[in-house]
Amino acid sequence: MVAAKLDKTDWQILKILQDSGRITNVELARMVGISAPPCLRRVRALEQAGMIKGYRTILAEKQLGFDLTVFAMVGLHNQSEADLVAFEALVNTWPLVREAYMLSGEADYILKCVAPDLTVFQNFVINDLTAAPNVDNVKTSLTIKCAKQETGVPLEIVQPV
Repeated sequence: MVAAKLDKTDWQILKILQDSGRITNVELARMVGISAPPCLRRVRALEQAGMIKGYRTILAEKQLGFDLTVFAMVGLHNQSEADLVAFEALVNTWPLVREAYMLSGEADYILKCVAPDLTVFQNFVINDLTAAPNVDNVKTSLTIKCAKQETGVPLEIVQPV
């Protein structure tokens, strides 16, 4: 299933699920104007096609004691395929790193990290990140506040009218 082959109902299902992943299939079907069995079939087809990657609960990190959000820009000594794969495998073992992106430009990677406090983050930078093989430099930026946080994608940009 490709985005171009999605019909209006598929797009509605994706929008509703993205906004409210805990909705029941019966309620979803009612909102898109079809009965529950075909709605469930459509959702399963969207899942199997990889359009729906999963369902998650979004936690309030500060209320759970993660007061610090930091972005770390990482430069590597070498960008060979093997070195990139090895770095990404290591990144996936670090619990403080919540998102990691390979970049073009000055830094090779940007890591979004959360920590309960500055001491925990500093220990991570010193003991793990800068000590990692192939890491040349690390520049960090502590966030002051989150001005916008949206999950998902802006479906209205690609959804056919």
